[in-house]
Amino acid sequence: MKLVPEVAWRTAGRSGAALDPRLLPLLREIRSRATLRAATAVAGMSYRSAWDLLGVHARRLGSPLVILERGRGARLAPLAERLLAADETARHELDAVRLAVQVGPAPQAAGTRLRVAASHDLLLAGLAAEHELEIDVTFRGSLESLSAYAHGEADLAGFHVAATAHGADPTAPYRELLRARRDRLIRFADREQGLIVGRGNPKRLHAASDLARRGVRFVNRQRGSGTRLLIDQLLREARVRPTKVRGYNEEEFTHVAVAATIAAGRADVGIGVRAAAARFGLEFVPLERERYWLVARAGGLEDSRIIRLLATLRGAALRRLAKRLTGYDAKGAGEVQTLDALGEKL
Repeated sequence: MKLVPEVAWRTAGRSGAALDPRLLPLLREIRSRATLRAATAVAGMSYRSAWDLLGVHARRLGSPLVILERGRGARLAPLAERLLAADETARHELDAVRLAVQVGPAPQAAGTRLRVAASHDLLLAGLAAEHELEIDVTFRGSLESLSAYAHGEADLAGFHVAATAHGADPTAPYRELLRARRDRLIRFADREQGLIVGRGNPKRLHAASDLARRGVRFVNRQRGSGTRLLIDQLLREARVRPTKVRGYNEEEFTHVAVAATIAAGRADVGIGVRAAAARFGLEFVPLERERYWLVARAGGLEDSRIIRLLATLRGAALRRLAKRLTGYDAKGAGEVQTLDALGEKL
């Protein structure tokens, strides 16, 4: 029997009460279905039970969670939007460490799991959380992950490379930390990056140049992340100085955190993967396709743990997971290639 952590919400204070575990799934369905009756059908609740559940929690929290309008269905109130955004962020951050904190009666001895330092990726996080892999994943920026790998602090590293040069070789920062004889690339997935904006794209944002427009609030990624490198390249290409972008110094460490910030109304736009926008029901403006790679030492490819990892990447489980994440393509996952593949077109 294995024990794994989960996210739960309760009101603050010593006598705080836990939220009913049915509440957040119901709110997600209301956001998706836009009518309470349709949401209850999917959530497996009666209309009366859902109405009572929403009423109880509205009184407990001191604010409505759903706004019902005759002829217009149901939509989430601001409190519910913030609650779902915070829950998505908390769940994703937990996914990143779930393998490290789970409890079992016979934990594996130290040193028997592969250490993976990787740029943040929803597909990799989902794979690590849902499947029994002999890996411990730590999410960092692409450059930080490759640096840890180059210095022997990780057995594998994960990073992503844009398909478009944008006036410079997008692989150049990574090649400095890789060695042709030492390293081999493992193909993982292709994904879409672009502008994450509010529903309906109310600011009419369509390009990196729009980030400098008056009244637009931006949320950035942290320095050293592959997405931050892409953002800075796009701004240079658009001839936009970072000082002209409101919120350029406001940083988040994951795609989900960027999307959650926008869903909560604290920013108008960020740059991240399409799957993060879809998770929060936000709009997405595609800007770039990119390939996510894993890198391992050529001499370690016969390690039984890596052999099993490659088998998982080549299997149906990863393809099924990729289909659930909008904007991902796992075709070719598990292929081992030389560093020459970094320059191939998608």
